[in-house]
Amino acid sequence: MTSPDSYQPILESGRWFAQLPPAFAQALVTMAHIRHLQTGEVLFLRGNAPCGLYAVVRGAISISGTGGKADEVRAALLIRLEPPHWFGEISVFDHSARTHDAHATEPTTLVHIPHEKLQAWLQAHPEHWHALALLLTDKLRAAFVAMEDLALLPAPQRLARRLVMMAEGYGQWTAQGRSRRVIDISQEQLSLMLAITRQTTNQILKDLQARQLVRVQRGEVEILDLPALRAFCH
Repeated sequence: MTSPDSYQPILESGRWFAQLPPAFAQALVTMAHIRHLQTGEVLFLRGNAPCGLYAVVRGAISISGTGGKADEVRAALLIRLEPPHWFGEISVFDHSARTHDAHATEPTTLVHIPHEKLQAWLQAHPEHWHALALLLTDKLRAAFVAMEDLALLPAPQRLARRLVMMAEGYGQWTAQGRSRRVIDISQEQLSLMLAITRQTTNQILKDLQARQLVRVQRGEVEILDLPALRAFCH
């Protein structure tokens, strides 16, 4: 599929897009074009100029960063974005450089609204800035939850909570109670997300598997009992 219209059902399965004023939703689809990325391909890097707003409609995008001294560089995987997640809104507001790196973790298709077109449309229709701000505030709430988890929860509960959040699409789906059983994520990716070692991640997953909450396979985690896994988070 090469037309943005073809992906509208996927976009409408997401809570933010589904709740947009019809004029704004239609404008986004009209302004959009489709981008395809291969596994490992860069979408943008920290420091790059603003390039617009994106929605994942197939595959997944990893948002990550690096830091530390040259001989002690550490990587952090902040989040893995899957359909129907929107991202890139920070630079839409402040026109500043990208804050993190974005790579395709598998063959990925994106709906892309170019920065200049979006800015021009919003300047002509300023009443819709509020709708875009709701996307930003939703991410801010999620960031505060992640910060609180890092400060207060032991590693096993943090890992379980992240699995629950991923299984529930980070609350982005419109369907109430929707969840998925299999999460495509490696132990290495989980360890980078949670700032814990690969060995610790492996030990926690083995314990969750022994409790019959998950089944761990290469490159994926299958959720066997989502309510029990959610209860384990506390």
